[in-house]
Amino acid sequence: MTKIKDIQPREVWSIFDQMLQIPRPSNHEDKIQDWAVNFGESLGLETIKDEIGNVIISKPATSGMENLKGVIFQGHLDMVPQKNSDNNHDFASDPIEAFIEDGWVTANGTTLGADNGIGVSSALAVLASKTIKHGPVEVLLTATEETGMDGAKGLKDGILKGDILLNTDTEDEGTFSIGCAGGIDVVATFKKKLTKKIPKNMLAFNLKITGLKGGHSGVDIHLGRGNANKVFFRILKEVNETQKVILADIQGGSLRNAIPREAFGLVVVKSKNADTFLSLTEKLASIVKAELKNVEPDLEIEVEAAEMPKKVFTKSLQKKLINTVWAAPNDVVRMSDTMQGTVETSSNLAIVQTGKKSIEVCCLVRSFSESAKMALASRLDSTFKLAGASVVLEGSYPGWQPNVESEILEVMKNLYTKQFKKEPELLAMHAGLECGILGSTYTKWDMISIGPTIKFPHSPDEKVNIETVQKYWDFLLNTLENIPAK
Repeated sequence: MTKIKDIQPREVWSIFDQMLQIPRPSNHEDKIQDWAVNFGESLGLETIKDEIGNVIISKPATSGMENLKGVIFQGHLDMVPQKNSDNNHDFASDPIEAFIEDGWVTANGTTLGADNGIGVSSALAVLASKTIKHGPVEVLLTATEETGMDGAKGLKDGILKGDILLNTDTEDEGTFSIGCAGGIDVVATFKKKLTKKIPKNMLAFNLKITGLKGGHSGVDIHLGRGNANKVFFRILKEVNETQKVILADIQGGSLRNAIPREAFGLVVVKSKNADTFLSLTEKLASIVKAELKNVEPDLEIEVEAAEMPKKVFTKSLQKKLINTVWAAPNDVVRMSDTMQGTVETSSNLAIVQTGKKSIEVCCLVRSFSESAKMALASRLDSTFKLAGASVVLEGSYPGWQPNVESEILEVMKNLYTKQFKKEPELLAMHAGLECGILGSTYTKWDMISIGPTIKFPHSPDEKVNIETVQKYWDFLLNTLENIPAK
């Protein structure tokens, strides 16, 4: 059986195989950063790690290529830690269990980390090669991209000397990303208010939403997939209108930039109404599953008996939480007027979680329009404040405005068309790329983003197509040999 490290091009896959062995969820990146530093230093290349955790490695031009413009390969070292609820994988300590299936590399019930591990591996493969021809090359490996783009935001001006940024985080081979949406987090906090005691003659049940596909809240937001938080509160609201269900706990979603796949809640109902509650929930579950059957065939909505909690939410808190979560804007809010088929503005109601003293609701708003982004954030702010929640708008980052007159874009379009006998697709991504942030610091960079085909990033179904990695790599080498002169 072929091993990951032996797939062609081996230069790339052998490095990616090393990355699979190193835990690297966002905010737990010391090991992968140290590995990257050691990688650069072992090649005798100038290598630095800045105070924010970015790793920068520089390689001089090969002989005769010194007059070319400098290229900066850029990718992020962290990965999204998502797994199925029945999987015991520990992202902080366990390697990723990857395998080959029908021309794809995927993982065993967890995210794979091809986002952005394949891009990082390709950049490092260029550094390690003794045969690839290229001008001056720098590799910028940023920290904590997935949870806030911290590395890009903390990068200081003047460290990098190159002229062209090749971001490696686009996830469709043959597509050139030339722009991306900006984003902002809307975090609403409800003070946790509990009853002093639970009425007599009550029964407790767990309401579980599982089996949804989830996915990247930028790349997949337009696909009509189910949102576990929305499904949970839709059912809870409709059942509560006749059965007076009392909520005791809710744990829905886990990452701001992933469409929530699962939600788990603890509720109590009067014993005499238990059969009616179960029957009504089953009926509503059938309705929701029928609505989503084409896009979410594995959706499961289950109710099972549970241990009685000591306390439950007050009626006032429950009413506010149910109504606001169900009412809050989610999914695509507006399509672009200028880029046909592209989402302009969206919101992902990503997290609803009960803590010790509060219930937190987190939404990630994205838009190509800065004003539309802030308007939707303001709309969410108003929705939650009307219910008495405190709201914080944080983590705002700018979009990347397309430059159709880009020199490197024209060069790469012509190279791709000649090499593969078809024109590349130009795309402005609704997902956030670090280019917007980096370009606000290094304002003279000419930027473009490419990559192999990755499906279902930010979910346990994530997989990368082997054939497209080879095409991406071949094109990358062709591009390096044809970088414009200074």
